[in-house]
Amino acid sequence: MKIKITLFAGFLFCTYSFAQQKDSIVSQEKLSEVVVTGQIEPQSIKKSVYNVRVISNKDIKNLAANNLSDVLNQYLNITVTPSGTSGRSTVSLFGLDAQYFKILVDNVPLVNEGGLGNNTDLSQINLNDVERIEIVEGAMGVVYGANAVSGVLNIITKKYSKYKWDINVAAQEETVGNEYSLFDKGRHIQNLRIGHTFSENWYVSAGINRNDFQGYLGDKNGKNYMENDGTRGYSWLPKEQLNGTALLSYQKGNFRFFYRFEFLDENVDYYNSTVQSGFNTAPYRYAEDSRYFTNRYFNNLNAIGKMFSQVNYNITVTHQKQERDIEDFRYNLYTRDESLNVKVKDQSMEVLSSMGTFNNFFESKTLDFQLGYEFVNNQGFSLVQEANKVYVPIQKTLENYDFFASAEILATERFSIKPGLRFSAQSKFDNQYASSIALRYLFDKGLELRGSFGTGFRTPNFNELYSKQIFDGHFFVGNENLVPEKSTSYELSVKKITAFSSGLQMANTFAGSYLDLKDKIDQAYVGDNIDTGSPMYQFINISKYRMWNFSSTNQFRLDYLTFNIGATLAGVSQNMDNGENGVTDQFLYTLNLNASVSYMFPKWKTVVSGYYKYNGKAQQFTEGSSGFVLSEVDPSNWLDASIRQNFFKNHLEVTLGARNIFDIVNVNRTNANTGAHASGSDVMLAYGRSYFLKLAYNLNL
Repeated sequence: MKIKITLFAGFLFCTYSFAQQKDSIVSQEKLSEVVVTGQIEPQSIKKSVYNVRVISNKDIKNLAANNLSDVLNQYLNITVTPSGTSGRSTVSLFGLDAQYFKILVDNVPLVNEGGLGNNTDLSQINLNDVERIEIVEGAMGVVYGANAVSGVLNIITKKYSKYKWDINVAAQEETVGNEYSLFDKGRHIQNLRIGHTFSENWYVSAGINRNDFQGYLGDKNGKNYMENDGTRGYSWLPKEQLNGTALLSYQKGNFRFFYRFEFLDENVDYYNSTVQSGFNTAPYRYAEDSRYFTNRYFNNLNAIGKMFSQVNYNITVTHQKQERDIEDFRYNLYTRDESLNVKVKDQSMEVLSSMGTFNNFFESKTLDFQLGYEFVNNQGFSLVQEANKVYVPIQKTLENYDFFASAEILATERFSIKPGLRFSAQSKFDNQYASSIALRYLFDKGLELRGSFGTGFRTPNFNELYSKQIFDGHFFVGNENLVPEKSTSYELSVKKITAFSSGLQMANTFAGSYLDLKDKIDQAYVGDNIDTGSPMYQFINISKYRMWNFSSTNQFRLDYLTFNIGATLAGVSQNMDNGENGVTDQFLYTLNLNASVSYMFPKWKTVVSGYYKYNGKAQQFTEGSSGFVLSEVDPSNWLDASIRQNFFKNHLEVTLGARNIFDIVNVNRTNANTGAHASGSDVMLAYGRSYFLKLAYNLNL
C-alpha cells in the first residue's frame, strides 16, 4: 500500500515538472475526424495516443442498422452472440465475454438489470439519434474504471443541428429469414425524431422508435400448436421494443450543458415447447408460458466549462434504472385464453453516479494534466431459487469511490506520452488500482507509431456473487467471497497514411496486443451438496487467461470508392486448475477476416455497399464428466449488402438490402454435450437470409 501511494505521489510530481508544456488543438486546424473516447479533451484521431476506431453514421445508414447488434456483426475482433431462447445479444472481444467489454453512452456506462456497462444486451440499444460509435481495444481501466478490460465502446449521440427544424421519420420492413407478413411475421420498425434550434444557444430534440420483431419459427410451429412433440413455440422469441429519447442542450461561450433522457420498454414472449393435458376436469390442452417485461430509464446531466478563467471542467451526474418482470401464466390451447397469471419482479439494477474531470491547470503548450473522480452507488435486486422452487429476494448495495489522474505530455513535436493512475475504494472488495502509459510517435510521410501498457480489474457481478439455481438435481450458486480479477495488457500499432497524386488515399494499420488475466471467475464443480448428494457448481476465482492478437486493417479511398479489408489472428490460453482435471496452458487460435466496399455513383448519388466477415474456427475447452475436452465451432461467413438512394432534393431516402446473404442459421459444435450446462450440438448464429426496405423522410428547415 505504501509503495503504491509513493508511486502515485511520484506520478503527480513528474507531471507537474512538465508544467511548462501543453498539447492542444490549434483552432485554425481543420479536423477531419474528432474523437472523445479516452481523451482529456476532444481532439483529432491523429493526435490520439490510443488507436481509436470509428463506426460512422454513414456505415449505420448503409446497414440500415436499428440496434447495436446490427452494426457489430461486421467488426473485426468482435463476436456477437445472440440467443433465440432469451432474446438477448451480447458481445465478446478477444474471446472474453461481455463482462469485460464496457459500453458507454456519451462516456457514461449504460445500466442493465445485471450490471453497469457490461453484459449489455446489444438489441436494446437503439441507434436512432447516434452520431458515431468509437471503439478502443485494450485496457481502459484508468479512464473508465472497473470492467474495461478488453476495451470500451462509446456511443456519441447527436446534440445539435445546423437547421432550425430537423425532422426525421422512417419506416423499415424486414423479413426474418423467409418469414414475413405485414403484421404477423417479420420485423417492423418505425421511428420519429424532431429537433428544433430555438436560438444560437438552445437546442431541443425528442424521438421515439418502435421495433416489432414477430419472432422466427424455423422448425417450430408457433403459439397455438397442440401436439406435445417439442415443436411448439418459436426458435427466436417474439419481442417488441419501444425506445424514447429527449435532449435539451445549451451553449454559450465556453459553457456547454445538456440533459438527456432515455427510456426502454421491452416485452419478450416465451412459449413453452411442452404441451400438457388436464384429466381431472373436461379434457383440454395447455402450456405454461411466460412474458418478460424490461424497463430502463436513463437520465444524464452534463456540464462543461471553465473555472478560474483557465481550468476546464466536465461534470456528469446520472441516474439509471433497469428492471425485469416475469409474468407466468397458463395458456389454454383450445380457448386461447390465459389463467393463473402471476407477475413478479425478477431482477433490477438502480445506479446513481457522478463523474468529473478537471484539466488545463498550466499555461503550457506541451502538457495537459487531468484529475478526475467517479462515484457509483449500485443497488441490485434478484430472485434466487432455493429448493422446491421457492424464490427468495436478494437486495444488495455496491459502491465505489474512484479518483484518477492522467497527463498528455508532448515531449517533442513528434513524441507524446500519456501516463495515468486510478484508485478505487470498494464497499464490497479490497481497494483496487489501475495504471497505464500510452505513447505515440509521428514519423515522416504519414507513419504513426502507438504503444500502451495498462493494468485493470473486473469486479464480480451481482449474479456471480449472489445467484442460486437448483434444478434437475444440480446446484448452481454464487460466491460472496469472490475477489476482483486482475489484468495486464500491452498494445502496439503502426499506422501509415499515404496520399497519391492520382487521388488515391491509403490508411494501413498493423497492431499487436497481449492480455494476461488472473483470478478469472468461472463456474466449476466444488463437490456434492451435503443435503441431497447432488453435484454443486459454484463461481470461484479459478482460471488464468492469456491472449495475444495480431491484426491488420487497411482502407483505400479513390474519388467515390471506399474499400476496407482486415484480418486478425488471435491465440487464447486458459488454465482452469480444479485439481486433477485442469486445462493446460495450450494456446487455441482463431482467424477472422472482414472487408467492406462502398461506392457512390456521382450522377444519381446512389450508394452501393457490401460488408463481409469471416469467423474462423473457434476452440474452447469444456468441462465433462472425465475432465476437460476440446470443443470446436465450425467457421462461418457473413455478408450484408445494400443500395441507398435519395429523392426529392435529398428529403426522401430509400435503402434496400439483404442481411446474412450466405443464409447462416446454425454452425456445428463438437463435444457440446460434455459440459455441465451444454445444450445441443449447434451454435445458433442467425435466422437465415433476410431482406429489408427502409424509407426515411428528412425535413430540414
